Amino acid sequence: MSGLKRVVLLMLFMCFCSQGYLHGQTYRLPDGKNVAKIKFELLNNLIIVPLEVNGVALSFVLDSGVNKPILFNLADQDSIQLNNVSEVIINGLGDGEAINALRSHGNKFSLGAIKNLSQELYVVINAAINFSPSLGIPVHGIIGFDLFRDFVVEINYSKQFLKLHDPKTYQCKKRAKRESFDISLVRNKAYLNAKVGLENDKMVAVKMLLDTGSSDAIWLFENDSIVLPRNHYDDFLGKGLSGDVYGKRTRISHIQIGDFILNNAQASFPNMSVFGAISDLGDRNGTLGGALLKRFNIVFDYQNKKISLKKNSNFKLPFYYNTSGINLQHAGVRYVSERILNSTEKTTYGNVQIMLAGATRLSLVPEIIVSGIRAGSPAYSSGLKEGDVILAVNGKRIHRYKLQEILQMLNKDKDKRVKILVSRSNRDLLFSFILKDLFN
Repeated sequence: MSGLKRVVLLMLFMCFCSQGYLHGQTYRLPDGKNVAKIKFELLNNLIIVPLEVNGVALSFVLDSGVNKPILFNLADQDSIQLNNVSEVIINGLGDGEAINALRSHGNKFSLGAIKNLSQELYVVINAAINFSPSLGIPVHGIIGFDLFRDFVVEINYSKQFLKLHDPKTYQCKKRAKRESFDISLVRNKAYLNAKVGLENDKMVAVKMLLDTGSSDAIWLFENDSIVLPRNHYDDFLGKGLSGDVYGKRTRISHIQIGDFILNNAQASFPNMSVFGAISDLGDRNGTLGGALLKRFNIVFDYQNKKISLKKNSNFKLPFYYNTSGINLQHAGVRYVSERILNSTEKTTYGNVQIMLAGATRLSLVPEIIVSGIRAGSPAYSSGLKEGDVILAVNGKRIHRYKLQEILQMLNKDKDKRVKILVSRSNRDLLFSFILKDLFN
């Protein structure tokens, strides 16, 4: 494979290095339309949009930190046509080795009524790279810059819809409490200037990548001015194309963007060794991700190098911390036996009909397992183990809830007791622990 072209990609917390884009690859609105509205799902702070690739219905993450679309999970699809395919090698964020991938030209993409008849696409052939288990729904890939290039992209995080405006006809509406900012575009990615408050009220000016494909709030890169706060803990930050990403999680006093100030903000300091294959960090100081961006309704205007922010109903929500230390994911399905109250069923033996009160119903439900536990966390100390199947949290049977709702049950306020019923080696076990403040 030494003769293959080598490219650099990142996934989730990513940037995709490219020397530009083909001008013929553009998205278009239907004739006579100036805007298209698309509903999305917001899961773990990520925007999930419905997208058709060569006629196949898929789900993609809208990721402003990636250049070309990347397809990485087709486990639930029988087949999909890919046009004009060649092999490449990919290096990316993480501590693993380079992986093989495919590069494809001339693909038809449809996002609602919006079409692109000649989209370039990268396909990662690695079953380990899969967002679906941790998000709870099938997710097949990511898409970014091409949409931000061709439209003024309005993201309404609070009502969960996009509006893609024709840049030629779009007029920014002047609204109270909306601020507009200049952004810089470097290698097809948007950067915004901000200020962060560190220990001892030290204010530091930072240049931050705007990355809707990162589920975290803030990533910061250590240097002489940006110093890791004393109160922090080691944690798993996510997955890149080349493996797992680890770093430190902490809390900063605040982040300021124009007149907007967010206090006690969640921040992560990734281990910089994971950027070994990435050569375009430049003067970037970190990343603003979905856990922060979702607090605003945002308009991205790449053509005029502008972004506008208006705080929404998420603005005052506390920042999320994994106080329990538990990571969860889907791991297939299992059967659940439920008693149906006030129910009567009939069964017949020969000529005799018998009424059965309180019948039992078998249901097929997702199986949620512990995919990781932070060393030293309350869950770790209680005896929970990776691979345990979660059955109930605080007496609530979890098959009735979405994955993100279960995570919220496990990470309530400090000093709260959490009781978890799990299945381990065909035995039901109950564990209990008290959540603690991570920074005291």
